[in-house]
Amino acid sequence: MKQINIDTWKRKEHFEFFSAMKSPFLGITANVNCTKAYKEAKEKQVSFFAYYMHKSIAAVNSIPEFKYRIIDNEIYEVDKINVGTTLGRDDQTFAFAYVEYDEKFDIFNESLKAEIESVKNSTGLRFHKEHLRVDLIRYTTIPWLNFTAVLHPTNFNEKDSVPRISFGKMFEENGELFLPVSVEAHHGLMDGYHVCQYFKEFENLLNA
Repeated sequence: MKQINIDTWKRKEHFEFFSAMKSPFLGITANVNCTKAYKEAKEKQVSFFAYYMHKSIAAVNSIPEFKYRIIDNEIYEVDKINVGTTLGRDDQTFAFAYVEYDEKFDIFNESLKAEIESVKNSTGLRFHKEHLRVDLIRYTTIPWLNFTAVLHPTNFNEKDSVPRISFGKMFEENGELFLPVSVEAHHGLMDGYHVCQYFKEFENLLNA
C-alpha cells in the first residue's frame, strides 16, 4: 500500500473541495457491450455472472484512481482490489460475500462458487469483518431490470472511499447484447474521466 502525499498531489484542491460535502459522490450509468463475452462464457460453459465480474474487477485494478482509499484522513493507493458483493438466495433475500481477485479466471471462479454455495446455506445478511475492508469494490447485481440509474443507501460519510458498481439485466439491441452498469465513487478521488476509463477498459476486456 502506497501513501499519497496530499500536499503535492495534483488533486489536492479537488479532494478538499469535494470532501467538504455531505455526499461527495459522483455517479454514472452506461450500457456496456457484452456480446462476445456472453458467447465466450456459454462456449466455455461458465457462469456469465462470474465471467463479467472477473472482467470488471480486472478493469478496476488497471486504474489507479479506483484503488485510492481514505484511511485515517490520509490517502493511500492499495495494492489490489477485491470483490465485495451481494448474492441472492432462492427465498428472495440476499447476503454479503467476499471474493479475492486473482488474474486467473478459474481460481477466481472457484472462490466465487464457494461463496455462492455458502450464501445459499446461510440466513440473514451474513455480515462479517471482510466487508469492513477498504481494498474492495462494493458490487451488486439487479438481474431483473434494464435500469438507467441506481441510488444506494448511504450514511453520508464523506470519508467513505469505496466505489460501488452495479449490474443490471442484459438486453439485446440491433443484434448486440448490452449490460447496464452503474458506478458511484468519491469525487475527491476521481472524476468522470476515470469512471469512463473503467467503462472503456471493462468493455475492452469483455470483447477481447
